[in-house]
Amino acid sequence: MDQLITELRTQIRRKNYSFKTEQSYIGWVKRYLSFSDNLSLDHSATDSISDFLNTLANQNVSASTQNQALCSLVFFFKNTLQKNPGKIKDFKYARTTRNLPVILSPIEAKRIIAHLSSTKGLIVKLLYGTGLRISECLRLRVQDIDFEFNQIVVRNGKGNKDRVTIIPQSLISDLKTHLSKVDMLHKMDLKNGYGEVALPNQLAKKYPNAAAQLRWQYVFPSKKRSVNPRTLTEQRYHQSPQFINRAIANAVKNANISKKISAHTFRHSFATQLLQNGYDIRTVQELLGHKNLKTTMIYTHVLNKGGNYIKSPLDVL
Repeated sequence: MDQLITELRTQIRRKNYSFKTEQSYIGWVKRYLSFSDNLSLDHSATDSISDFLNTLANQNVSASTQNQALCSLVFFFKNTLQKNPGKIKDFKYARTTRNLPVILSPIEAKRIIAHLSSTKGLIVKLLYGTGLRISECLRLRVQDIDFEFNQIVVRNGKGNKDRVTIIPQSLISDLKTHLSKVDMLHKMDLKNGYGEVALPNQLAKKYPNAAAQLRWQYVFPSKKRSVNPRTLTEQRYHQSPQFINRAIANAVKNANISKKISAHTFRHSFATQLLQNGYDIRTVQELLGHKNLKTTMIYTHVLNKGGNYIKSPLDVL
């Protein structure tokens, strides 16, 4: 198994997939290999994958989790084993649920943000004011903040697509102050013999000196340096999504708000409030980076079914 996992890791990195995807794919392949050891030898690859996916469905995993497992195994067969697994069929699909997103009112958002300090508060303000996903926000580089055009460039967002979103006017001063602190931290790292950051794709080979330049540093760098698991060099990564979500959970508790809220709730609230303010849905779709308009349409359902839209018969009496 170890040799197969090593080859799988090599193929994933050759495709320039993220480290998070690498961990996920390796995890699913390990689970599949342990599962397939218990199958009879007359099972084909297609049958064994179908059986594995059926087991996941019986465990009541979500549809997205089952699909992630399927993508991992197809990648493994095609790129590591150099085999075509064939058409995967005859398996039970995990149940798909369609839940309406949790939305914050401007007053609720303000109450939560009031309980977040310094950098954590700035990150959440950006989520609420730009519609960024938490991963997109934390992966921002200094060069992605364009004050001249009042925009933020999102590189390699979901679906490996670039897009732009707005910079809230109320955050410009705070962002400039924050970036000056990032500059000071970077200069300190350089002075101490560090200061290089992991670069996407093959840019490190194409531009050997780029990793030490300020424009490639993360906008929200981690407080501590850590060892890059791929290059084994000590670098400063960006802040952790889990760290931000824990801070949000504490702020929600302190604000005495009973809704189930995460970093993604601020993205939902951004979209809903733009629609409430009269912006057309295509504009919202572009800002959010949705491939399909149907994904953006979920926010119109929230607007049309909310308590501020429908009048109860009791209130007419």
